[in-house]
Amino acid sequence: MSTLAIDVHNLRKSFGARRVVDGLSLQVAPGEICGFLGANGSGKTTTIRMLCGLLTPDGGEGKCLGFDVVREAQRIRREAGYMTQHFGFYEDLTVFENLDFVASVYEMPDRADAVAEITVRMGLSDRADQLAGQLSGGWKQRLALAACVLHRPKLLLLDEPTAGVDVKARREFWDLIHDLAAQGLTVLVSTHYMDEAERCKRIIYLSTGRVVVQGTPEEVVYGSGVIAFEITGDHIDDIALKLRSAPGVDGAAVFGRTLRTAGTDRASLERAIATINRDDALRVREVEPRLEDVFIRLLVREAAS
Repeated sequence: MSTLAIDVHNLRKSFGARRVVDGLSLQVAPGEICGFLGANGSGKTTTIRMLCGLLTPDGGEGKCLGFDVVREAQRIRREAGYMTQHFGFYEDLTVFENLDFVASVYEMPDRADAVAEITVRMGLSDRADQLAGQLSGGWKQRLALAACVLHRPKLLLLDEPTAGVDVKARREFWDLIHDLAAQGLTVLVSTHYMDEAERCKRIIYLSTGRVVVQGTPEEVVYGSGVIAFEITGDHIDDIALKLRSAPGVDGAAVFGRTLRTAGTDRASLERAIATINRDDALRVREVEPRLEDVFIRLLVREAAS
């Protein structure tokens, strides 16, 4: 078996005339939490479905958990857990009944013990007899995660798992993911939340089905060339409106009385700020770039290409 949990090269997938994944190569180490980023339509979901054996690549090669992604897709499906963007369980069944059904699908010999263990592990014991349709968004996601790891997979593939749930539920969900990774589970998770991406050991940014940049969050930020400034003062909303259309400015986001702006061309960025700060009425300071600044920069670059 490869020492990598995921090791694929030059994967390609088209739907009709549209090339969704175009020569993608990806390596993920065992026990790693790897974040998958990119705009809508960048190929994240299609890639995840190829990796877990639900879609057959049009081209390329590689392995997941040591199994060939083309010839051994069924074996991958039994060893991997896949959580979709949308809740996909029976809302008219209880939490216990949904998990028991999943255990029967995987033909688990210790079915009752496995369900009992996972309900305790995921904090679902008090809700075991509650209908899934009556759960809040956060508890539905917890049930979905429980179902994905019930059969004790070695690889967990999560496609925007916390979309639409509150901040507390997202944090608790990510605590569970880190607990699972600490026990050796490999996790590949797509997300649009930058605070979640920062919790990953490594992040990979996709654009039009290709890997554009990858590394630790710190490596991606400091290798981006992005420069960021914070501007504080009055009439910040008006200033933001002017800056957003200025050359060299990737974005201008308002937080109360403070505006954050970023770009990669220092001269153009400073010129734009000087234009709106003619009387030195604003407080301007350079700050460390964030992952969100880099994400916006990549989106701007995609839109311009």
